[in-house]
Amino acid sequence: MLLKGWTKKIRENLRDARNSLFLNDSSSQIAFQRPLLILLDRNFDLATPLHHTWTYQALLHDVFELELNRVNLEKNSDIPHATNKENKQYDLLNTDKFWKLQKGNPFPVVAESVQDELEKYKQHDSKIQSLKNSVDGKNEDFFNETSKLSNAISSLPELTEMKRFLEMHTNIATSLLDQIKKRKLDIFYETEEKIMGKITLEKSIMEILKDPEAGTNEDKLRLLIIYYLCNQNMSQSEVDDYFVPKLKEMECDMGSINFIKSYKTISKMNYSNQFGDLTAGTVNKFSNLLSKSSKFVMEGVKNLVFKQHKFPITRITDNLMEQKASPETDEYRYFDPKLIKSDGNRVRNPVSDALVFVIGGGNYIEYQNLLDNAKTKAASGYTKRIIYGCTDLINGSDLIRQFAKLGKNM
Repeated sequence: MLLKGWTKKIRENLRDARNSLFLNDSSSQIAFQRPLLILLDRNFDLATPLHHTWTYQALLHDVFELELNRVNLEKNSDIPHATNKENKQYDLLNTDKFWKLQKGNPFPVVAESVQDELEKYKQHDSKIQSLKNSVDGKNEDFFNETSKLSNAISSLPELTEMKRFLEMHTNIATSLLDQIKKRKLDIFYETEEKIMGKITLEKSIMEILKDPEAGTNEDKLRLLIIYYLCNQNMSQSEVDDYFVPKLKEMECDMGSINFIKSYKTISKMNYSNQFGDLTAGTVNKFSNLLSKSSKFVMEGVKNLVFKQHKFPITRITDNLMEQKASPETDEYRYFDPKLIKSDGNRVRNPVSDALVFVIGGGNYIEYQNLLDNAKTKAASGYTKRIIYGCTDLINGSDLIRQFAKLGKNM
């Protein structure tokens, strides 16, 4: 009903001679390539927002609840540049080149990049000091050295700003690494990726649930729910007989499990085919971060590398923008304000612009996946411009709490 109302309103504006918003002055016809609006209900995929992530921005939102581009580090976290141990706030600005470049990268890549940039800053600083000493000594190449020093000094404001941002990211990444180690978030991420990609697990889900050092109760609930959703052969009785006793022993809120059992009963979603096959592995690329002299001692944290794959929202967006026939999107309702009756009629031309809006909560995981896919398409000659929106940005813990409320009386 909502979409029908919107379609009618836009159609009226298109045909209103007084409205020039959609008209071209010279021809009085629609002058631009029309964008595609894709509206999705959060129920289309509950596994992705529960997924523990491994990219910088999404990790900050999951671990420290990034809000309005401000991150609040926890009290008593190990922050090397902090003057006290109270909560520390940082604003992540568009002027921060490091943030813009690294926010979508895996955490080990970010940690290594911080280390590399710190080394570059030290080299610049040493160079300026060396030039200053040369000028003070008035050596034979005095005028040349003076010119170099003048150029170096002119770059000082930029270097000072770079130092401030690097110190901020050093503090943030150090606190984030501390949480990854404490909660074994790398293990949760790797296990969930393998579940979604139908790869054999090294440890059973029960082993992880029983591990007292592996994450919080919410972390374990998220893992179990993803496992249950992606395992079509797993029955409710198996959950009740095998997992529920352990969850009650851990004093977990059972409302979320009650809701997911009810959801899976009525849902037509087949999660077992939603994420495709993944290949996983570890690399030694970050071995320099194992050094005790490094700002980030990554010892004990897996350097995980997974093949890039499309989450359900990205596949749906691809199918609809490229007008591909797919069982995943063939039943989607289509409304076209230019057509009086759009039922049965549909424009089949691919589109380059889309607004993807999720009703019921979005997340940085889907946002980053859409961005990465658009970059891949652009590299192959197909430019896509996608805006991602949602009623609210939520992380896995937020969704677990929503499930608990919904399943409280079930």
